[in-house]
Amino acid sequence: MALSILHRATGLANAVGLLVFAVWLTQAASGPEAYGCLVQMLGSVPGLLILGGFSFSFFYHLCNGVRHLVWDSGRGFEKHQANASAWVAIVVAVLLTAVFWGVVL
Repeated sequence: MALSILHRATGLANAVGLLVFAVWLTQAASGPEAYGCLVQMLGSVPGLLILGGFSFSFFYHLCNGVRHLVWDSGRGFEKHQANASAWVAIVVAVLLTAVFWGVVL
């Protein structure tokens, strides 16, 4: 149940992240001053935490979406299988986030 709620919450977070991306594109098109101001904001500690949260949100939503695709095939409904796939989705999302930020930084 908690992961289902988290899946919905990450979907909403991804929508907000898309708005941040649209603002980033708009500022990039507005000129170097506007873009520099946004980059400075996003490069701060709170900005990096927000971007890190968005990236975890994306990767968790992706992993849990794959989990749902497996369920759509009729597999993985046993309680132990569902619990194992839940942990796999969380761990893989954390690992993908760490790898992504390791490459970006």
